[in-house]
Amino acid sequence: MNAKEILQASQLDILFDGKNKAYGAYALRKTYHKRIELAMMGTGLVVLLFVGSTLLPRKKADASPKVMHVDTVQLKEYKAPEKKPKVIPPPPAAAPIKMEMQRLTVPKVVDDHLVKPDEMPPKQTDNIKVGPVTQHGINADGMLTAPPEVKGISGNGKGPGGTGNSAPDYEGEFLSVQVEATYPGGAANWKKYLERGLRSQVAVENGAPVGLYTVVVSFLVAKDGSTSEVKVVSAPDPDYGTAAEAVRVIERSGKWNPAIQNGRPVIYREKQRITFKVE
Repeated sequence: MNAKEILQASQLDILFDGKNKAYGAYALRKTYHKRIELAMMGTGLVVLLFVGSTLLPRKKADASPKVMHVDTVQLKEYKAPEKKPKVIPPPPAAAPIKMEMQRLTVPKVVDDHLVKPDEMPPKQTDNIKVGPVTQHGINADGMLTAPPEVKGISGNGKGPGGTGNSAPDYEGEFLSVQVEATYPGGAANWKKYLERGLRSQVAVENGAPVGLYTVVVSFLVAKDGSTSEVKVVSAPDPDYGTAAEAVRVIERSGKWNPAIQNGRPVIYREKQRITFKVE
């Protein structure tokens, strides 16, 4: 580029003299100011539209309250559907397993001609099982089964195991039960309770000499597990306060697990032996 062309040329032409102007950088720089003007005009137009939209008058909302009309509704009395109680039939009672046994024959010394055939004693054998009646059934060693219901040893309602035709009195006190009353948690918890609750030095405090002082106390355990009628069965004489202490600690023992007879809780009298040691 000569001196005359340099005076007439722009700064951009001088910069790109002798270079490839078709590459793109030259065209971008040459149109730079024009693109900036177009961008400013577009931005200004967008701003004007936004400002104009905010200044336009808006339609005012209707401030008058609306009235809701409710038609009259008549409510009918609601009746819950009747629920029929679900009847659960009791499970069928399982028949007890019969076991081979021979009726116990009470020995009597009589003449041979007076012995009836059905009263003849059975032959001596180790496998015989003796019971209240004679019956045929399973012959299995070590197998336990409930014998037929009889009243008393001889079946006539007399003697232990029966009281005639009357049913057991479940409201009275039982002298023997199938499951005895127990303290909650078993014998271990009962022992801990006695060790914690008893005043072991009560005999010493009352001037007892060296020795052992054993007190036996009986008490009723009701069907609900409560204890009552705590009384001393036997105690040393003098007892040096040991009897009263034994009664006190049992009266405060709380609820027990009641005794069970035929699957029902019953009233049962328990006994407890307590020994005080003076060293």
